[in-house]
Amino acid sequence: MVFEAVIGQEVIKQRLISEADGNRLPHALLLTGPEGCGKMPMALALAQYLCCIAKASGKVCGTCISCRQWEELAHPDVHFVFPILANKARKRESCDEWISEWRGMLKKNPYFSYNDWMNEMEVENQQPVIYTKESDTLQRKLSLKSLQGGWRIVIIWLPEKMQEAGANKLLKLLEEPPHQTCFILVSEEPQKILGTILSRTQQIEMPRLTDEDISLALQQRMGIEIDESRQVTHIARGNFIKALETVTAGEGSTELFQLFTSLMRLAWSRKVKEMKAWSDDMAAMGRERQKDFLLYAQRMIRESFTANLHLPELNYMNSQEQQFAVKFAPFISERNAMGIMDELQEAQIHIEQNVNAKMVFFDLILQLTVLIKNH
Repeated sequence: MVFEAVIGQEVIKQRLISEADGNRLPHALLLTGPEGCGKMPMALALAQYLCCIAKASGKVCGTCISCRQWEELAHPDVHFVFPILANKARKRESCDEWISEWRGMLKKNPYFSYNDWMNEMEVENQQPVIYTKESDTLQRKLSLKSLQGGWRIVIIWLPEKMQEAGANKLLKLLEEPPHQTCFILVSEEPQKILGTILSRTQQIEMPRLTDEDISLALQQRMGIEIDESRQVTHIARGNFIKALETVTAGEGSTELFQLFTSLMRLAWSRKVKEMKAWSDDMAAMGRERQKDFLLYAQRMIRESFTANLHLPELNYMNSQEQQFAVKFAPFISERNAMGIMDELQEAQIHIEQNVNAKMVFFDLILQLTVLIKNH
């Protein structure tokens, strides 16, 4: 990954290049910002830049041994740490044992989401974490000399998911970093990171991408026509991952739409038997997919309420969602919108707390039967 391949974020690119060239780069960086702004691509680009033997004018050479190794994301002095689900039966209990899937996902698209990684691991109800042993492994790796005599890079994706004991061990590494070692932490929720770790990193907040940057990237990388790219960009709201999902909308997003429309139609019709069946189907899904649906439902309620204002510039629905909203939006008003949102948010909290999913979703649909009539 090279800086030129990172969408937008020119100010941050130039800052990192300048600090690297001037030997002023801190030993621990924390890249934060909203989803889809390019945190991981930026981390990869910085790591390759540091490793390149013949970089010049802010660009890597692309031909040295380091750059050739980067093509396969297999540089011996670059170490990745990321959340996994330990599987003793398959003898996959560390990041190194998941590295093939990790590299494959990054090579396919460095603009990826947490759910993309969950799908790669085929995880449903369990929550991946960064286990304590990863910090032990890092200590061992960093105690050795650099294999190529240059920088050693540690990229930690979602450090907020580290087990506490592992986070404390990482803290020791950050307090006394090995020579010419750079830690790059990439976080979606920095407020959940151990405070002492935060204090030892230099945080760089990356902003949302501009509409111009996303639109141009869609045209150049995916061959999308200007008008379509502008429509997709409007929906994405600065999130390139969302833009990609909109362009390549497949079974996943269609399923969420169908589940939402079924929920609202059943809440209106009050068919108890079908309502129970819908709740059972939702309960059978993985927890992350359940959370995805509840977030999607909240978005659709907001968009449907906004649709009543008849202001196209405030509309962030795709064509399929817009067609449904034509008839559905009148049932969402100031009299019930907040109540529906409260129920969806409460259901999300309960799912995150591992409350029985059948109870959560059946209670949700019962509450909506009352609210949807009060429009």
